[in-house]
Amino acid sequence: MTAVTESNEIATSSGPRKRALWIRHLMRDKRAFVGVVILTIFVVSAILAPLIAPHDPNAMAFSMMEAPSWVHPLGTDDLGRDLLSRLIYGTQVSLFIGISTVALAMVIGVTLGILAGYYGGFLDTIIMRYIDLQWAFPNFIVAVYLVAILGQGLWNVIAAVSLAFIDDFARVARGMVLTIKQEQYIDAARTVGVSNWRIMWRHILPNATAPLIVQGTVSISFAILAEAALSFLGLGVGVDTPTWGLILADGRTFISRAWWIGVFPGLFIMLTVLSINFVGDALRDYLDVRESKDDV
Repeated sequence: MTAVTESNEIATSSGPRKRALWIRHLMRDKRAFVGVVILTIFVVSAILAPLIAPHDPNAMAFSMMEAPSWVHPLGTDDLGRDLLSRLIYGTQVSLFIGISTVALAMVIGVTLGILAGYYGGFLDTIIMRYIDLQWAFPNFIVAVYLVAILGQGLWNVIAAVSLAFIDDFARVARGMVLTIKQEQYIDAARTVGVSNWRIMWRHILPNATAPLIVQGTVSISFAILAEAALSFLGLGVGVDTPTWGLILADGRTFISRAWWIGVFPGLFIMLTVLSINFVGDALRDYLDVRESKDDV
């Protein structure tokens, strides 16, 4: 077997084997299992929102601030809109923003991190100075600043929040590249003439997947919280689109008269973020155990 064949097999097979191991661990961990179940409920509700929502989320056709009942399980808001329907449709927006934001931030951040870590030198200096500059400001402050410039709207919120999370993925990717590129199979690939592009994306990236996924779970929860906070401050997707943060903002004025308007969206946000954190914690613990075994 040639050196290039060996390096290809190691790089392409070690990644899938590691992914299969942490997926099995995820299914055995009680916290992760609970998190996956709750997240599945929310995702299914978001996908089937037009079918399972009992009413039009924007229809002002009912009594204002009606308490939870059989007709309105979560009550109505100050404009007579069914709260359960609005929260179900809000699940669509909140989850879409959270996932899309992290996906975009991951693509940009991982690309920057891999380029900086692999090539080093001047390119690493330029990229990391930008990352350090962004790191100096809290992610939410950056998101507020960008939304204030771009204006309200779904895609503006996604762009603003994703740009605020690029530095997190860039740092994780760069750190993994600095470790992985010292492995023997990377040296073997270079020796037989494998291109830098192929080494980065075919050999290095698959072996850095697990830590990036852990970072992704953390970032999704923060992205959902960021969207809710932006909507709460009036900087979200707009008043015509129900989101958890917007519904929560609507309920703060009437918390003493209609507690359900503010409590239920807060509960939805808490359960979603807690479930994502359960999954992320399980993945992190698994990686910690794997690293300690590898060191031994």
